[in-house]
Amino acid sequence: MDNPLILHYVTLMIFSLMFAIGINHSFEQLTSLWRQPSFLLRSLLAVIVLVPLVVGLLLWVFDLPIAVATGLAVLAAAPGAPLTYKRTQMAAGDPTYAASLQLTLALLAVVITPVTLAIFYALYELATERMTPLKVILQVGEVTFLPVIIGLLIQRFAPGTAERIGKPVRVIGNVLFLIFAVLLIVLLVIAPDLRAMLNIGGLSITAIIILVVASLAWGHLLGGPSREQRAVLAIASIARNAGLAFFIAGLSDYGQQFIPTLITYLILGSLLAVPYSVWMKRQMKKVA
Repeated sequence: MDNPLILHYVTLMIFSLMFAIGINHSFEQLTSLWRQPSFLLRSLLAVIVLVPLVVGLLLWVFDLPIAVATGLAVLAAAPGAPLTYKRTQMAAGDPTYAASLQLTLALLAVVITPVTLAIFYALYELATERMTPLKVILQVGEVTFLPVIIGLLIQRFAPGTAERIGKPVRVIGNVLFLIFAVLLIVLLVIAPDLRAMLNIGGLSITAIIILVVASLAWGHLLGGPSREQRAVLAIASIARNAGLAFFIAGLSDYGQQFIPTLITYLILGSLLAVPYSVWMKRQMKKVA
């Protein structure tokens, strides 16, 4: 993750995906969740309340290494993953709800991340620097708001251009995402040092699996009434903002020690989401 080429590629990929959201969705679509107060509250409960709550319970029940505990706390405090929209598409989720939820979580991360981390600092022994709201704003703004705003501005002032480039931009983002996924799989297969680094222990792996499964379950239950909405909230509950989490890790010399926990969670979360996504697609096909 310290390789500048990889970091630049990931930044470009996320920027492209978020730009595609901004140029292919209207402002009304991106803010549609705000006009559904009950659904908005259920969505926020699943993503920014229940995930930290379960992490807190896991840290209390399991005697986890401080590096693992810190990594899970940072992930719990980082909602609104930039790739949430793409991952919900793989589960046949409602694209408008996914885009609106992702933008809402990114906005709230400015407050949620420092507050959640502060609670974990007060209750548990963690090893990283405290996040200030300004640092969160800068990081989230760079990878989320800027490309979405650019896309919306093009829609507003050059609708013809937006219509012409909307589909190509979406295709480019999808191709970059596919290449990244393939490269990550290849890297895990051919890099024994990386596999060794991810060996964080059976108890820690168990805690991560419990967190992912529980998050999928309550996201599915709270995301109704439609299956498309359930799929979105289930995936959004497990999808944490890895970019923000790695940024927090970079604030401390100790950050390198809990990066394996971040990577392990991302891998397990992605793998465990696959059977759920396949199952949801089959359920939707039966209804159709």
